[in-house]
Amino acid sequence: MDHKNTLHRSLRAQRASLLAKLEGLDEYSIRRPMTATGTNLLGLVKHVASVQLGYFAEVFNRPHGRELPWHAEGAEADADMWATPEESRQSIIDLHHLSAAHSDETIRMLPLDAVGEVPWWSAERRRVTLQQILVHVAVETARHSGHADILREMLDGAVGNGPADPNIPQRTVQQRAAFFDRLEAAARQSAEQK
Repeated sequence: MDHKNTLHRSLRAQRASLLAKLEGLDEYSIRRPMTATGTNLLGLVKHVASVQLGYFAEVFNRPHGRELPWHAEGAEADADMWATPEESRQSIIDLHHLSAAHSDETIRMLPLDAVGEVPWWSAERRRVTLQQILVHVAVETARHSGHADILREMLDGAVGNGPADPNIPQRTVQQRAAFFDRLEAAARQSAEQK
């Protein structure tokens, strides 16, 4: 089994899943804060692009040549988690593609045991291998892809990887409502029993 290719394939699948959540939505919907912390779809894409560049470029001393103002000294907290009106959807998607291409090249050219250093981690954890970073970024991307799944469902009801997703039961609007009501009743009943 080729562990590197397996991990890389997983990362690429999660990237694609995350980007797909933007499809078919207007500008407001992709930027709309959907949680009290401001989580939004385009911000998740921007964040994951930034994460990839940090871990696969800086950690392995492979400059990417792109200035990320939200990482500059004195930048606003969480500036990588949302897009300003001046940042277009396409510019964020292009950044994501650039970060993916740069990351893919790092993964391609280095062995899994290549050593890097994560300067923003504590001293005892800083020294890492490509394998550790590949797992870390794949998990981080999957986590944010999951966030995007929920946000997209909240926005327009789209779930999973589209209507043909075999992992999502096909239900009518009425069946979905009945299922939701059933779960709500079970939750209330459980709470009352405690």
